[in-house]
Amino acid sequence: MATIPEYYAGKTVLITGGTGFMGKVLLEKLLRSCPDVKAAYVLVRAKAGQAPGARIADMVNCKLFDRLKEEQPCFSKKIVAVSSDLTQPELGLSKDDQEMLEGSVNIVFHCAATVRFNEPLKEAMLLNVLATQKVVALARRMKHLEVFIHVSTAYANCDRTVIEEMVYPPPVDYKKLIDSLEWMDDKLVSLITPKLIGDRPNTYTYTKALAEYLVQQESGSLNVAIIRPSIVGASWQEPFPGWIDNFNGPSGIFIAAGKGILRTMRASNDAVADLVPVDVVINATLAAAWFSGSQRFSRPKSLLVYNCTTGGINPFHWGEVEYHVISTFKRKPLEQAFRRPHVNLTSNHLINQYWIAVSHKVPAFLYDLYLRMTGRAPRMMKTITRLHKAMMVLEYFTSHSWTWNTDNMTMLLNQMSPQDRKMFNFDVRQLHWAEYMESYCMGTKKYVLNEELSGLPAARKHLNKLRNIRYTFNTVLLVLVWRVFIARSQMARNIWYFVVSLCFKFLSYFRASSTLRH
Repeated sequence: MATIPEYYAGKTVLITGGTGFMGKVLLEKLLRSCPDVKAAYVLVRAKAGQAPGARIADMVNCKLFDRLKEEQPCFSKKIVAVSSDLTQPELGLSKDDQEMLEGSVNIVFHCAATVRFNEPLKEAMLLNVLATQKVVALARRMKHLEVFIHVSTAYANCDRTVIEEMVYPPPVDYKKLIDSLEWMDDKLVSLITPKLIGDRPNTYTYTKALAEYLVQQESGSLNVAIIRPSIVGASWQEPFPGWIDNFNGPSGIFIAAGKGILRTMRASNDAVADLVPVDVVINATLAAAWFSGSQRFSRPKSLLVYNCTTGGINPFHWGEVEYHVISTFKRKPLEQAFRRPHVNLTSNHLINQYWIAVSHKVPAFLYDLYLRMTGRAPRMMKTITRLHKAMMVLEYFTSHSWTWNTDNMTMLLNQMSPQDRKMFNFDVRQLHWAEYMESYCMGTKKYVLNEELSGLPAARKHLNKLRNIRYTFNTVLLVLVWRVFIARSQMARNIWYFVVSLCFKFLSYFRASSTLRH
């Protein structure tokens, strides 16, 4: 077979969700590593008074595209913004744009979806299922289409413990559900949602499962592959380590931990944290399109599913995530931290609620009280409320582990030439978690919070100041406890002297043992 860059040479690509996190990385990698690609059409809707072309122009000016600008200064000429709205009939495309796409597109990457886990069911169906149905219908009219790639999620079938690389039949007929939702009011939909989603934790995973089945049922003669990434995080290697541009998923939690706002979280230390770097997902996606497109004449038509996960190949646990995040932010702290970084993970709901009250809500209330007294607007309780909502969304995924079949991922890697395996690397066996977590944390500092590394000395000084404040507070508290409780009770004094005596004897024994050994 041709190499991956050779396969994409002269091809016209269509990307939905091109302005989203994964869509941006896909576009950048495609243009940089496949320089002979003919054109990349990106479906974009007008937003906040900004035209689609202006949104694309703003997007390519971000840090992500810096490397591509150096290597190919004229790359932006290949990007064509197509005005579209996936929630509208015919995707909101003009007749001319429909004809253009139908006559020229060779490869479709359908990345668009709502990533809000707690989206109301109607909205989640509209964006994740109905939009997919319209994109598939458009793809079936494309005269030169070679492959259709649908980006799903590894958690589409999270109600199972073992997940194969196959499309599972959904619990309901998606067509009947679509028809029913048209006449139901929002209140009724809200009431039946828990029954519909069953053992799945949210509408996101539920609607992504329906979308997979829809693609299988309605793709007709299309050559289709489905990519299922797990929890997508910052880049591992490309275009540079640690690139991330949003607070979604674990990124916001990491920042909250680094700022000292997050102190407790409900999670199992031993549960597998199935993080997967965004460049791993994109490399696998581009390789999957190459493989299915190159093999379209030489093998029977089949829908290939790829579980793009790390848990079964290179497992990393939430306890380890916590350790590396906290140790990184202690060595390289975020600016103006609220408290020194420290997080307790617990799987016990009651213990977690206790620590939320003690270490989240009470300090936030006191800090807001201080802000009000000094004439400033309170903000910490609002921050804590948003943080708790994000933690509730992640709780299900930080408390469970899954077994993923990744045979198709292994097959795909084995089909690639050594040159392609290097250029489009998605072999997570090579991923060193400690290094990756440090670059991830530094990526949130640099690209999300826009903090320069030159500010580290001041940040470390601030962290030391917080440590001294904590020691002073603990000392004052101990003296107060002594004065109020212990000094006034003979029994309390006896217990206190007994404990101190025991500690003194232990230290004396330890010193004597050390002297004898030397």
